[in-house]
Amino acid sequence: MSHDHPGPDFTAEEALARLKAGNERFVAGQARFPTVQKEVLAELARGQRPYATILGCSDSRVPPELVFDAGFGELFIIRVAGNVLGPAIAGTLQYAGTHLHTPLFVVLGHDGCGAVEAALASRLEGVEHRSRIAWLLEGIQPALDGVDLGLAPAARLSAAVEANVRWTVRAIRESPEGAARTAEGRMQLVGAVYELTTGRVRFLGD
Repeated sequence: MSHDHPGPDFTAEEALARLKAGNERFVAGQARFPTVQKEVLAELARGQRPYATILGCSDSRVPPELVFDAGFGELFIIRVAGNVLGPAIAGTLQYAGTHLHTPLFVVLGHDGCGAVEAALASRLEGVEHRSRIAWLLEGIQPALDGVDLGLAPAARLSAAVEANVRWTVRAIRESPEGAARTAEGRMQLVGAVYELTTGRVRFLGD
């Protein structure tokens, strides 16, 4: 992972437009998803130039390549339960920025997220989890500070999912690497929430 790669031929705005257009095709049932030709694989084997980096949840119902109708080599994807930011995740994000030069970074949460729901249960009811799961959920707890815990369960979970995405976006943006790349105008960072029932990705404003 030490080799630098030329950046993709897209600006952050063009990358975001590609994601939105791909999601529209997916929602409309018009996803391309063609068979990949061996010639394409051979070309990709020479190096990768993904136009976006996605930090998403491990949930099996939210595969970013399908959700954005993206092909081989287009997205650099990191998946972890609850799209939680940890040292290994941060290191992978830094690799994407430093060596792959992806102009767009997306934190992709999804409604009904089990990790966020478990973090809420820990806070509200003192539910205990196995040690490593508890460690994972600790990464979500700070995001819940601004959530109205008096909301009805469904609304509360929805608010917590969005808050968790925004928290991770903020943590990346305020990291030394994120702050430097943003100041240099070399990175656009956005949050988004995938709707399980419709397949639509809702991009969050600042």
